[in-house]
Amino acid sequence: MKILTKASKLGRFHYDPILVLICMSLLFIGYIMVASSSLHLGTKVTENSFHYPIRQSLHIGLGLLLGSGVALTPISTWQKSGQWLFIVGLVLLVIVLIPGLGVKVNGSTRWLSIGGMRIQVSELVKYFAVIYMAGYVTRHQKSIRESVFGLFKPFLLFSLASILLLTEPDFGSAVVIFVIAMGIMFLAGARLSQFIMLFTIVAILATLLVRYQSYRMKRVTSFMDPWADAKDTGYQLVHALISFGRGEWFGVGLGSGIQKLYYLPEAHTDFLFSVIAEELGLLGVLTVISLFSLLVWRTFKIGMAAEKAGEQFSAYIAYGLGIWFGFQSFVNMGVNMGILPTKGLTLPLMSYGGGSMMIMCCAVALLFRVHNEVTEINANLPKEKSKWLNV
Repeated sequence: MKILTKASKLGRFHYDPILVLICMSLLFIGYIMVASSSLHLGTKVTENSFHYPIRQSLHIGLGLLLGSGVALTPISTWQKSGQWLFIVGLVLLVIVLIPGLGVKVNGSTRWLSIGGMRIQVSELVKYFAVIYMAGYVTRHQKSIRESVFGLFKPFLLFSLASILLLTEPDFGSAVVIFVIAMGIMFLAGARLSQFIMLFTIVAILATLLVRYQSYRMKRVTSFMDPWADAKDTGYQLVHALISFGRGEWFGVGLGSGIQKLYYLPEAHTDFLFSVIAEELGLLGVLTVISLFSLLVWRTFKIGMAAEKAGEQFSAYIAYGLGIWFGFQSFVNMGVNMGILPTKGLTLPLMSYGGGSMMIMCCAVALLFRVHNEVTEINANLPKEKSKWLNV
């Protein structure tokens, strides 16, 4: 910490050029595709074809502004406030369920309206979950590795958060926060036997939640054979698959897609990847998959550098963010390609949405902060030691 304090006086922020390039590429491609998939909707809703592109540019701008504040906040501040932030997240999950305060869209009450902008509370909870779990495993690493109680203790809070999320309902976000928590626990050294037991319990509970909720069961059955009921339960997936089929190798051309024209629901949000497939083809699909793969790789690379530098909390922050980015993008793309049941999860840094975009920008900014502090430590170590911390 003395090294870090001394280095911080230099006042220079160390950016990761590779991470900047990856994130800017995702933002740019996402913005172009959101514009392409929403021009007709803007005309229908507000008689302004650029309604959604303008709002998305505002979302990105606010996200970058908030992200700047996150990047300038020392990691030690996040470490001290992690438990309180998660409690704030739980309070917000309660508030969003209060009639008159939460905003209901498509049958789900997941949003709070602040200053005319909808904030999806579950996105904030994911962000807080990463910080909380990173702090927990840093403080209780020995207990996690040796005791069952150390493994199950944080899941009491996560179970409460999941119950609140399921009440909205938001099954997808509940799964994401559990995957984040379990992933960080596993990387912190939880015993494999205990981890398998915990995973089995979570899997059984998830299966029961699907089995005894008719709309979730319909999603699973329609995912297995969407063509059996192509005009109802399989409608979204059928048109998503048609988008992929029409795109072939190089796509039908930017702006020339047909499925986004009132055939494919939520084309600019949850099913943006299908629009990319239709208009940019396999080339566009592989480009986006490659960018997300690079993002996850870079995130874990920074995490490993932080761990070698002795910054355990920073390392688990990076690992948690990598799990979040990787899992959520995998689920979104898997749903679009028909390999996973339909879930309402956005494509990080790409899909339309104010809350999602701003929180994702903050998450990336937190990763930049980790990289900055590790680089500062590296700069003040002897050459024979610093080479192991290169990121």
